[in-house]
Amino acid sequence: MASLTLDWLHVIVLLGAIQGVFLAGVLATKRRNRTANRLLAAAILAFSIHLASAVYQAVGLVEVFPHFFGAAYPLPFLYGPLIYLYAVTAADRTRRLTRADALHLVPFLAAVIAGLPIYLMSGADKITFYHQLQGGAHPLLLRILDPLKLVSGATYATITIVFLRRHHDRVKESYSSVERVNLRWLLLLGAGGAAIWTLALAFQLLQSAGIARIERGDDFISLAIAVLVYGIGYMGLRQPEIFRYETAEHPVQLPVPEPETAAGRYERSGLTDREAERLKDALTAVMDRERPWQDSDLTLADLADRLSTSPHKLSEVLNSQLGQTFYDFVNGYRVREVQRRIAAGEARQLTMLSLALDAGFASKSTFNLVFKKHTGQTPSDFRQTAGV
Repeated sequence: MASLTLDWLHVIVLLGAIQGVFLAGVLATKRRNRTANRLLAAAILAFSIHLASAVYQAVGLVEVFPHFFGAAYPLPFLYGPLIYLYAVTAADRTRRLTRADALHLVPFLAAVIAGLPIYLMSGADKITFYHQLQGGAHPLLLRILDPLKLVSGATYATITIVFLRRHHDRVKESYSSVERVNLRWLLLLGAGGAAIWTLALAFQLLQSAGIARIERGDDFISLAIAVLVYGIGYMGLRQPEIFRYETAEHPVQLPVPEPETAAGRYERSGLTDREAERLKDALTAVMDRERPWQDSDLTLADLADRLSTSPHKLSEVLNSQLGQTFYDFVNGYRVREVQRRIAAGEARQLTMLSLALDAGFASKSTFNLVFKKHTGQTPSDFRQTAGV
């Protein structure tokens, strides 16, 4: 009988598995936005099974319950696809899974089918096979699948991060503040996953090249996965709306670019050059007179409604007439307002954050980034230059 002795690392991993099962259950029972929540639940459950399997082998339970042996082996082929599909559905809550999305599961299913001869072994044969692996045996199947898992993980981590960065850039076509629609936390999740795959790849290369033998490499990878699960749980506590997706991730309705003909007419919108010029003049008049940019939640649709036009036409004017995204256009007004008030000496009585919030910025971090982008200076540097 196994001694069931756990060291500190395995305790952390086991607690991560338990927390993961709990989080997966919470997400799977959410009534709204089921597609996104269930994809994340499936990913976390897969992580949890992996963590439980690591503890299962570490404490010697293979000989007690041999039929669980190998259950987690094909799961890494699911991590990348599930996180990627979650990112896609989180970015667009109207999206539903399609038949084409099922293709992402092909590597996982292929690994399961290839491993059937092992899964169908008797308990005694599985124990024997396990001891052979412990003794250094490396069957052809594992020599093929192990590198493919690394390739799959690295590939999906890359495309997930690229997708999220592009999404972050695209929302600037419709939103003046992106804190609640940029999925930054998911980008961090993708980066965390990429770091784990990088760690696994580094261990594999070091050992394959004979440079070093990482005695507890699998344990360190399991620990990293546990930390990732803890991180998801922490974000759920710190920002519960992440898991109440309908209140945190508003649908991003981006304007579709319209092809421009040689005659200067936007084909589908019917906006002529003269009309575009008039709309630009009306836009600048509204921005100066009504100061809608002071609303931190201002969107392209809101501003188009004020101008009695469509978001498509307004986006065309911003891109063609002013050469700016909606995000940069609106935040330019906010920056100039803060500059004006600093120059007027108001920074002596008010904090820089107060000035930023009054101008329509939603956070200090965004204000600092946008201010430097538009002026080439930090707010503090600008204040010193102004002699205030």
